[in-house]
Amino acid sequence: MKLLIVTASLPYPPQQGGALRTFGILQGLHQAGHEIHLLSFQDSGAVTPASTPLHELCSHIETLPTPGRSKSSRLRDLVFSGHPDIARRLYSPDFERRLLAMVAQNRYDVVQFEGIEVASYLFLLRQGGTSSRLCYDSFNAEAALQRVIFEVDREDITRWAAAGYSLIQSGRIAQFERELCQQADLVIAVSDEDAAILREYRSDRRVSVVPNGIFADSYTDASEQLELGEQALVFTGKMDYRPNVDAVFWFTDAILPLIQRHYPNAHLYVVGQKPHPRLEKLRDVPGIEITGWVQDVKPYLRGASVYVAPLRMGSGTRLKILEAMAAQCAVVATSLAASGLRDDAEDALRIADTPQQIADAVISLLSDPRQRQALGGRASDYVRQHYDWSKLIPRLMQAYQGVGVG
Repeated sequence: MKLLIVTASLPYPPQQGGALRTFGILQGLHQAGHEIHLLSFQDSGAVTPASTPLHELCSHIETLPTPGRSKSSRLRDLVFSGHPDIARRLYSPDFERRLLAMVAQNRYDVVQFEGIEVASYLFLLRQGGTSSRLCYDSFNAEAALQRVIFEVDREDITRWAAAGYSLIQSGRIAQFERELCQQADLVIAVSDEDAAILREYRSDRRVSVVPNGIFADSYTDASEQLELGEQALVFTGKMDYRPNVDAVFWFTDAILPLIQRHYPNAHLYVVGQKPHPRLEKLRDVPGIEITGWVQDVKPYLRGASVYVAPLRMGSGTRLKILEAMAAQCAVVATSLAASGLRDDAEDALRIADTPQQIADAVISLLSDPRQRQALGGRASDYVRQHYDWSKLIPRLMQAYQGVGVG
């Protein structure tokens, strides 16, 4: 097959959700012998594709500068248009022209849009009458995600403005998602829960599920490890993402103090790029470290005593949890954080939802190294069996076959 993959940013380095998923798909499709073209936005100063493994995976790569969008423009759209913010963020006439040119010059079997931010360009190709199959690979059920964010933020008076924004956006995104799912030949969800939501938008109710995955072998080199201390708690993620920011504040405010009553030296490492300005005040709090961007999260995962995923917002299959499990971490996660995983995940991680339950689970693991080691071993086996890309690419190929290609 010949495929064009369209992305919101260059999927390298694969250090956060969207890039991890897209890079895995690119590598898996390349290994399966397919020809891949890549069209992507790219921030100024970012690595060039030629200096990354992407040039080995893709026969052709084109990038355009990420468009700027001012706060005043976003506010104007919020007040005077019915467009969801997420659908307008990456609008670029130059990108439109480049996409149309690439599709005109090549006979792609599939044009696949990675995430909702670039999916608005799917309508452009549909209107042009392309013969390519148009695929929307959804990273989240976005409208449902915004509704959950609204429910959490409205409980905090200081977050009422943000809650109101999420409430408005959830309605607009729902309409956008509906139109998008109806126009796409193939819709892919990353979890059964997301698929159930997106199926409501399609008359044929056909939505394929291809979970997020990783290359499990790359997480097993124990030599790459940091000495973080005997009670090291680790959380990873893109730290300007609202669900991750909320998780950190909930953990540091309501959960970490409970743990530190038993283990005063318990230390939380928040590992991830682009820390939100709201997190700055945590830098001066004893027992908390905000690392910012790191070249590789794996040494932090291997140095963790317990990996925590106290998410109260979000959807899909959390790549951060898959990475931690593959690195043989003992993981404590909320039900929502683990909701995208298979039902048998409860054997491979601890699930807890209230502050006291989460603290108790962490304390139990900190007090028992053998329990941590056993849980981490089961976690690694679980990911290798169900979420390695070698297991998931065949599911993607089946999805393509369902719309007559592949």
